[in-house]
Amino acid sequence: MAAKTSTTPRSDRFPFELVRPELERVEASIRDQVRAFDSAVEPYVSYVCNTSGKRIRPALSILSGGATGGVTDDHLKVGVILELIHMATLVHDDIIDGASTRRMVPTANAKWGAGLSVLLGDALFSHALSLATDFNSIDICRKVGQAAREVCQGEIIQTQRRFDLTLTKAEYFRVLEMKTGALFASATGLAAHLSGASADTEQRLFNYGMKLGTAYQIYDDCLDLVGSEDVVGKTLRTDLEKGKLTLPILNLLETSNEAQRSKLTKRIVNQEPLDLPVLVGIAEYEGALESALDTAQEMLGSCREDLSVLAPSDHADALEQITWFLGALLEKCRR
Repeated sequence: MAAKTSTTPRSDRFPFELVRPELERVEASIRDQVRAFDSAVEPYVSYVCNTSGKRIRPALSILSGGATGGVTDDHLKVGVILELIHMATLVHDDIIDGASTRRMVPTANAKWGAGLSVLLGDALFSHALSLATDFNSIDICRKVGQAAREVCQGEIIQTQRRFDLTLTKAEYFRVLEMKTGALFASATGLAAHLSGASADTEQRLFNYGMKLGTAYQIYDDCLDLVGSEDVVGKTLRTDLEKGKLTLPILNLLETSNEAQRSKLTKRIVNQEPLDLPVLVGIAEYEGALESALDTAQEMLGSCREDLSVLAPSDHADALEQITWFLGALLEKCRR
């Protein structure tokens, strides 16, 4: 039986409220993991864990578990593991980007420097992989390990391809799938696997997570251009300064006239700042941003199609509402 599809997007309804009690248990479990570290290391881990976001990946695992048979402790455990991996990547990202704030507080790098922060990220990665062995399942350990590897590979490739004019859109999307989509897809796919769902349902939920994560990263890339640091709570404009060729920039290079493209490519090749006034001064900039937002919205529509394999339930409905909620955030990026 196909899941009910909303005819009206209820984008004002925050979809994680349904699993708020379970997310509180996830928070408690993360605090428990902090105490598993040596007392000399624990304060650093605690600081990172207390400044790390909305717990999207645990929420996706819990909602997907509820939509495929019922939430269990294993769904929460997978969420904790993937959240620890995510936190490790944030620590390393902030070092690479030179970001000074995240969630309106100083990053680990800003507080303690790159050396200690690298090791802190490594400690979180290794602890997450160690936790995966609690399942006593080679298959689950393999899937978690593959997700962690994909995230790291995505970051390496993105760093490698900075200021690289040969980067194609296909390569850009592949990087997004690796660095963000992989953990979203692991959360939803592994949750279905733990519920004993059919191979088709597991694959469809995996696909849902992959596309949702990719759309979310496109949103983040657009937000880096048009967002306000006071509102967003983290350092912005780092993509431009560090030469990350995000989808709006790739669109702009594709659609701008020869003179404008020459100006842009010269700045990229010479690793000169691609500041916002330069971009806004190009007539095609607005269209390039709009096109990127449209691409993300199309992915969200495809996400909703993937959910058609689920039976109607509050959890399935919440998975759909996530797509409308993110869609509303995308619309706020339009100039």
